[in-house]
Amino acid sequence: MYQRQDFGFGSAAAALDRTPAFGRRVVTASPLDRVHDHLANVELVPDLGHRIGSAVWWRGLATLGALCTAAMALSPGLSDAIPGATPAPMPPAAWENARALAIAPLAWGGDTGRRMAATELVQPLTDTPERPSIQLSATIGQGDGFARVLQRAGVGADEAKAVAALVGGVVPLTDIAAGTRLDVHLGRRPDRNQPRPLDGLGFRARFDLKLAVERIDGALRVRRIPIAVDDTPLRIQGTVGSSLYRSARAAGAPAKVVEAYLKAIASKTPVESIGSAATFDIIVAHRRAETGETETGKLLYAGLSQGKRQVRLLNWEEAGRSQWFDTSGVGERKGLMARPVTGRQTSSFGMRMHPLLGYSRMHQGIDFGAPTGTPIYAAADGVVSFSGRHGGHGNYVRINHSGNIGTGYAHMSRIVARNGQRVRQGQLIGYVGSTGLSTGPHLHYELYRGGRPVNPLSVKFTSTAQLAGAELRAFKAQLGRLMALRPGERARAPTTATAAAAMAASGAD
Repeated sequence: MYQRQDFGFGSAAAALDRTPAFGRRVVTASPLDRVHDHLANVELVPDLGHRIGSAVWWRGLATLGALCTAAMALSPGLSDAIPGATPAPMPPAAWENARALAIAPLAWGGDTGRRMAATELVQPLTDTPERPSIQLSATIGQGDGFARVLQRAGVGADEAKAVAALVGGVVPLTDIAAGTRLDVHLGRRPDRNQPRPLDGLGFRARFDLKLAVERIDGALRVRRIPIAVDDTPLRIQGTVGSSLYRSARAAGAPAKVVEAYLKAIASKTPVESIGSAATFDIIVAHRRAETGETETGKLLYAGLSQGKRQVRLLNWEEAGRSQWFDTSGVGERKGLMARPVTGRQTSSFGMRMHPLLGYSRMHQGIDFGAPTGTPIYAAADGVVSFSGRHGGHGNYVRINHSGNIGTGYAHMSRIVARNGQRVRQGQLIGYVGSTGLSTGPHLHYELYRGGRPVNPLSVKFTSTAQLAGAELRAFKAQLGRLMALRPGERARAPTTATAAAAMAASGAD
């Protein structure tokens, strides 16, 4: 706030020149002038932020208090309303009419449903123009019907069924995958009460085939458009690093392919034992169309290299089933226990007449007939709990396995396994003989569960598939073709000549 003295404003007496001077008349102020001068210098509303505590400041504070007290005394009070005119409430019908013309209903989507009445400037149309043709797309949903999709797109029911019959004569409608896009072209209809006729339809029926339904001379016809496809498999190689799964995914292998690869490798070697310096080799079925789309199929080959340790497996179809074979043509091993000896079964588990003792007693195992000296192998991994002479068993070996399982091998001619030795499945533990109560060379094989003898045939022996002959030669040829692929090589796009050959072979119109 500016004060009077800030710009040189003073009293009226100060404005008069009171200094005597030669040749100038001295003017003396009257009492009225002195009163006026005094009142002019009194500041009733001074700046309260200036000269705090002075007489002028206190005078200003008193003035402020007086003004606030006068305002409160003259106010009507907060509880008393100021009287005024109140408009009458609008009737509901008038309120709805006013609301229909407001902006808010338009923001809410015109929820009133009311429209402004037409004026004389509005002229009704006798007929509205219609587009001569409509082009749209429809998609086949999961479990959807081909004809039903066309009807939803605007095709008449009879014509939709006819088109479905035409397409079904080329490819089974069930083979058209869900998510297939249909490009529909609808023509001009004769009147508004009739559905539009189908003038054209195009879609991809298979990865290697497009179909076009066209109206020619008033009739619908199907035209095949073959798509040339290159079926060269894709080979992916890389280093395991910190994670085999992440490294294979980073190299470009799909997630399902990597999962199948890990499952195949785990059948030969523990995945957790694979070192970071190991290299993986994956070959998958891969297709690429001339239009640029690609499709990845199943895992064909799984390879792993860890220095001198190699795993090489090929997925081979045998008798309608696919399984993994190593490069020598040996397939997967199935079952829990390995067959302990090569030979035919000559006696079963249960009560029988003992050939030497001459009375019936429990036969606690099964017998395998084999020549003397035939190798005997451990049926599963375990620890030898007994090795030596054992009464009527003759030379006898007992092995304890995991899961409270045990096996016994009797009548050996010679024992190889030592007591307390840890053996692996398929390891040599002795040779067939005829020691103890035996009528000839054979192996008496026993199986124990919880210390009690059970039928060894209750546990399946492992079986190994082995390719031979023409099938083994075909297996080797397929393996050679896959190994000839360069790492990282993708299927190349088919050439124009290849596409033309494919079209000619399919009998395209």
